[in-house]
Amino acid sequence: MTDTLFGLTFAVAAPFWVLMILAPRWSVTARVIGSPLIVAPVLAIYAVLVLPALGDVLPAVTSPTLDGVRELLGTADGAAAAWAHMVGFDLFVGRWMWLDSRERGVPALVMAPVLLLTILLGPLGLAVHLGVRARWAPAPAAAPHPLG
Repeated sequence: MTDTLFGLTFAVAAPFWVLMILAPRWSVTARVIGSPLIVAPVLAIYAVLVLPALGDVLPAVTSPTLDGVRELLGTADGAAAAWAHMVGFDLFVGRWMWLDSRERGVPALVMAPVLLLTILLGPLGLAVHLGVRARWAPAPAAAPHPLG
């Protein structure tokens, strides 16, 4: 079962990445990516992997040591759970980056490689996005109408 869940983890996240990278201006993309629930399938996989092993996981994360984390991740279940953790967080951060870039007017051709980098090396993609976003000011918020 662990092998199946490991393989399923990215498969359920990939369609959202495809929308953000290959169809960033499609109205369906905006509606789908607008929901934070896009990460729910990955979170469900993570829960299925972690909850049965909570007795082993909690000590390793509440009082982490290098050896303890290495031991936890050195199992198939631990590696699959860590993968689901990374994929879920990378997707959530990628979603925020995509929404932020749309608000700022960052060109889709600029964001595509940044999002790809986020898929592959999450924190580095986030770091690049933080640099990119500094070049584009956020779109001005619409002023409220004086009569309501």
